[in-house]
Amino acid sequence: MSDNSKYFAVNKATWNTKVKVHANSDMYNMQAFKDGKSSLMSYEIDALGDVKGKSLLHLQCHFGQDTLSWSRAGAKCTGVDLSDEGIKLAKSLNTELNLDAQFVCCNVLDTAKHVKDTFDVVFTSYGVIGWLPDLKPWGQIIADKLKKGGTFYMAEFHPIVWMFDYLDGKPIMTYGYMQDEAIYEEYEGTYANESSKMISKEYGWNHGLSEVINALTNAGLQIEYLKEHNASPYNVLPDLIENNDGFYETKDKLYPLIFELKATKV
Repeated sequence: MSDNSKYFAVNKATWNTKVKVHANSDMYNMQAFKDGKSSLMSYEIDALGDVKGKSLLHLQCHFGQDTLSWSRAGAKCTGVDLSDEGIKLAKSLNTELNLDAQFVCCNVLDTAKHVKDTFDVVFTSYGVIGWLPDLKPWGQIIADKLKKGGTFYMAEFHPIVWMFDYLDGKPIMTYGYMQDEAIYEEYEGTYANESSKMISKEYGWNHGLSEVINALTNAGLQIEYLKEHNASPYNVLPDLIENNDGFYETKDKLYPLIFELKATKV
């Protein structure tokens, strides 16, 4: 992993800058969240059901809105993220909202060094696995942190989405569906505020669905389902069209935008 330390350092610096921009963005709608609005999607809540009294580990939690939404639903939550600023804000929100979540700043691949407990649920969502060069250790961490019979659930952008370069405003197929080499992008703005003057510098990696599934099954998880959806809850790609449900789709619906995966530790 040390070979990737320079990539992680660049990404961490970018995410530290993003936190303030995102916290003030319409997309994250901080005031509505503070007023009690859940940041979770209905299908995420449906997937995990009643979490009252359950322990939940949220990997790559950004500044903790989803973690705290699960906490409001009655789960005993721990959130992990690479960004110092993200964890700082998450802790502040936790105090302000009088919740009992815990937050830990570390690379997700180092979670086992910093979080000793095991959990009923491990959760992660949207734009998470692309920051990891190899999913095998990620799958192992999920398995190690789950209690026997525990549930892993993720909602994530579909791997096909990451085959395109979007920086010129039009999607151009550029990258491999499964690509080992790091992809570097540098651009002004961020997905939650494209007009921001911040410069995003990011290293990412593409992972196909087979890599996701194999990382989990090889670590001892049993896949309950994999669902692919044409619509994204977030309008973060060029030329998406809002549907009747308030989700966003490509004009021609030729490929899915997100997937959901649920698994159990056997």
